[in-house]
Amino acid sequence: MSSGPDTILVLADGRTFRGFGFGARKTVVGEVIFNTAITGYQEILTDPSYCGQMVCMTQPHIGVYGVNDEDIESHDRQIHAAALIVRDLSPIHSNRRATQTLASYLEAANIAGLSGIDTRALTRHIRDRGSVAGAIAPGNSNVGELLEQVRAWGSMEGRELVSSVSCCDSYTIPADGEERFRVCAYDFGAKQNIFRSLAARGVSVQVFPAGTPAEELLKLDPDGFFLSNGPGDPAACTHAVEQVRHLMGRKPLMGICLGHQLLALAIGARTYKLPFGHHGANHPVQDLVTRRIEITSQNHGFAVDPDSLEERGAVITHLNLNDHSVEGFSLEAQKAFSVQYHPEAAPGPHDAGYLFDRFVESLESR
Repeated sequence: MSSGPDTILVLADGRTFRGFGFGARKTVVGEVIFNTAITGYQEILTDPSYCGQMVCMTQPHIGVYGVNDEDIESHDRQIHAAALIVRDLSPIHSNRRATQTLASYLEAANIAGLSGIDTRALTRHIRDRGSVAGAIAPGNSNVGELLEQVRAWGSMEGRELVSSVSCCDSYTIPADGEERFRVCAYDFGAKQNIFRSLAARGVSVQVFPAGTPAEELLKLDPDGFFLSNGPGDPAACTHAVEQVRHLMGRKPLMGICLGHQLLALAIGARTYKLPFGHHGANHPVQDLVTRRIEITSQNHGFAVDPDSLEERGAVITHLNLNDHSVEGFSLEAQKAFSVQYHPEAAPGPHDAGYLFDRFVESLESR
């Protein structure tokens, strides 16, 4: 490591942070967001929902357990986050499952990292001013030119990123043990633990690329349909919204994250950009049906407008207790429900795992 900072982060509003680069040494531009999870940095990096985003971890000490070949969430086993920003990068790692260091993992994947900056100051800056685009670049880069690149990049609003992360070909995740049900799922940028969670409940899942016409899924006559998570602005996914509309009311349907937003758009509701999104593993959500409070894992920058849901006859079932945004709704007549957060969360928490059981129950009573 050099004697002084060798890498710079430039935000669209002109604020800069200087630190030390790791992983790939290159210039990268994207939306800068913060994640409050204490563990799970490998799952975060490989979650396709982070496509186009540079993730700042609020946990200061990152990398202590290295990375391994098991905790990968993307179907292509690639990193999809644009970059990783940490306060202290651990120089060593210790875990029986580890196969390499976090720094070597990013370097091999050609992903930029930045350490040694005041991540608390960066987090407060985003929290107070909202999500902002930024660039990570070598420290000797021209700040003015970087600022032009960042401002030209714009924001996540209007960005359709699903087509860049969805699978190219259909594939099947078999049920664990005896197959009880068959489900067809759209991959909008799916986390693989979603399908593992269904398989553990005896559900075989056939996964389809995001651009697949709904008629192809309907021809297979499955027991239900599933809409996965994914990146970008849901309002830009017009083709996906149309396919979801064709599936509604045919069989039981469940959506997560982007799938939740697309289901809302399919019934004519509206979505909007959150000030700085929900990213982390400690978000409190109340199930309005049971009145129980769950600690949840979340990663989204958009939310569904509650008034537009109620105008379309949807029942709001879950509420975020931090900002009272919609976290879930149901459509009884269409046999559909969705949640904004991640019940399949890896490494956790697992408070919301019952939602998969609820989906299986709907398959039983279809």
